[in-house]
Amino acid sequence: MSTGKIGVGVIGLRMGNGHLAGYAKDPRCTIIGVCDVDKDLLATRQQEYKARVAVTDYRELLSIPEIGLISVASPDYYHAEQSIAAMEAGKDVLCEKPLTLTMAEAKEIAAAVKRTGRRFMIGQVCRYAPGFVLAKRLIERGEIGRLYLAESEYAHSYRGARGVGDWRVDPRREPLIGGGCHAVDLLRWIAGDVTEAFGYANHLCLTDWPVNDCSLGLFQFASGAIGKVMVSVGCVRPYTMRSVFYGTEGTIVCDNTSADIQLCSQKNLTGAPAFATLPVNIASHNVGAEIREFIDCIVANKPVVTNVDEGVKTVATCIAVAESARTGKPVRVQDLL
Repeated sequence: MSTGKIGVGVIGLRMGNGHLAGYAKDPRCTIIGVCDVDKDLLATRQQEYKARVAVTDYRELLSIPEIGLISVASPDYYHAEQSIAAMEAGKDVLCEKPLTLTMAEAKEIAAAVKRTGRRFMIGQVCRYAPGFVLAKRLIERGEIGRLYLAESEYAHSYRGARGVGDWRVDPRREPLIGGGCHAVDLLRWIAGDVTEAFGYANHLCLTDWPVNDCSLGLFQFASGAIGKVMVSVGCVRPYTMRSVFYGTEGTIVCDNTSADIQLCSQKNLTGAPAFATLPVNIASHNVGAEIREFIDCIVANKPVVTNVDEGVKTVATCIAVAESARTGKPVRVQDLL
């Protein structure tokens, strides 16, 4: 019997636990099915969220008519297969970042969105972190003048976080794309599309891993601004996504783990430059807000802003940095799209 609510299924129950919590809090949703290959975890999540169905094969979820929305929260290299299959089964899809790890698969997902007409959101969750949301609002309001330099970092030690079954330790998964896409997407969201990228990389920390553990991307934005992103997964320090935005009339310093952001604006100065502290809530992975926005789009039949095209462009920008690091030459992002 239909309840009038959106029936939800979640694939991948470690990262997907945040999705389940978000759906459970939204009265417009009902969790019908969960999927994971770990049977103990599957049983735990089924009991916790009172899911009617618990399966180890995601295709079984796709065959349930009452499910209208699928969250794909599995490891990165399953995103394309599972997202495309879900849309072809008539489901809307919320896919965890990164969209995928290759341009070929990114284009296949985008083609499936167009072919099926299903709603699709890419889970670039930094767009919902309160500190970053406020920074973007201030920049759009002109508080720091014209943005001329944007920088961010993804410093996240993977030394004790190889992933279940070592899924992160995979030659297909450059940390620049798999994790660093957070910082790259943040800059794209605030500074706009990147036209050209240059990259450097090294492999000095996690020497038993098959991929570079530190990357630096330099960007030219279509707006005329320039930028950089540093990604380190072998670092010895607490997690941070410290970001700085420089404008012709001020500077913003922010991250997604602090209870405030800092603003220095020419508009408010009466003497020497100084930072004002603006309080924000801490929500580094604000999946709940992401889910609320997607459900709003479904219910009100509104366009999804964090759509598949945004996911494709972020993957392309990351791949441009990785390709430049390999070749020593700048890469035009448009050439990859």
